[in-house]
Amino acid sequence: MTGAPHIPVMLGEVIDALAIQPGERHVDGTFGAGSYTRAMLAKGARVYAFDRDPDAIAAGRAANDEGLVLIERRFSEMEEALTEADALPVDGVTLDIGVSSMQFDQADRGFSVQADGPLDMRMEQAGQTAADWLNTADEAEIADVIYTYGEERRSRRIARAIVAARPLSRTLELAGVVRKAVGFIAGKDKDPAVQVFQAIRIHLNRELDELKGGLEAAERVLAPGGRLAVVTFHSLEDRIVKQFLRDRSGQAPAGSRHLPVAATRRPSFEAVGKAVRPSARETGANPRARSATLRVARRTNADAWSKGEAA
Repeated sequence: MTGAPHIPVMLGEVIDALAIQPGERHVDGTFGAGSYTRAMLAKGARVYAFDRDPDAIAAGRAANDEGLVLIERRFSEMEEALTEADALPVDGVTLDIGVSSMQFDQADRGFSVQADGPLDMRMEQAGQTAADWLNTADEAEIADVIYTYGEERRSRRIARAIVAARPLSRTLELAGVVRKAVGFIAGKDKDPAVQVFQAIRIHLNRELDELKGGLEAAERVLAPGGRLAVVTFHSLEDRIVKQFLRDRSGQAPAGSRHLPVAATRRPSFEAVGKAVRPSARETGANPRARSATLRVARRTNADAWSKGEAA
C-alpha cells in the first residue's frame, strides 16, 4: 500500500474526527488506494476496508498489511459482510464518496474527459458499460439522467446530439459531441462534458442509492459513541448526507398544523461540529479537493431507524 497514486482529501481532519483508539474496529467503506486505511492502521485500529473495484482490492491484498481485512463488496452491504466476519459492532465508519483518483487517472476505465479511452465507467468492472447504455437508451432517458445527476440545463440538446452521433465508443468522442452541442469555448466556458460524464457515471453505478444505503448501514453497525465521517464532492451527495444526519439527529423541521406529525423517534446520531471544507493550502496542492465537504456525526445509544425511514 506504499506509494498510493493519489492525494487523500482532508486526511488529517478525517482521522482527527474519528478519534481512533488502539484496538478499535473501523470501516473504510471506500478503500481506493488505501490512504485512509493506512492512517487508521497507524493509529492501532483493525480496519475492515470495502471496495467494489477488483483492482483496488487486488492492490490492497498484495500489500498484506497486518490488521487489515479487505472485503470486495459495496459499502451498502457492510452490515451483512461484518456479520459474516463476526466484527459487529464497529467504532467508526468512513465514506469517501465518488470516483477515486486511481480510477480517474486510468484512461482505460473511461471516467475522465481529459484522456481517450473506452466508454466504460463501471466501478465494479461488470455489467452494462457507459457505451452500452448510451447506444441503447432513448433520448428522453439520456436527457433526464444528464439533467438530474449532472444538473445540466441543456440536457435535451446534449441528449439529441448523443443520439444523432451513435454509436459511441470512446471518451473523447463523447466529450467532443457534448462540447459541440452546446458551443463550448475552451478557456472561456465551464466544460459541459464534466457534468455529463458525472451524470452517466452516477446513473450507471447507482451511486446515490449506494450512498443512501451506506448511511443506513453505518447506522446499524456503529456502536454507541462510534463516529461516522463522510466526504462528498458535489451537492447531490452532500444534500443526501446533510438530510440523513438532520433527520437522524432530530434536526428535521417539525410538522405544520396542517400536516400529521410522525411518531417521535429518538435521535440515532448527534452532529460533531459543522461541515468542514478543505483549507486553501490543501486545495492549492490538490485541486480535486476544492469541492469536498466533510460531515461527522456520533452514534447515540438509540435503536437504528427502519430502512428508508425519514423524520
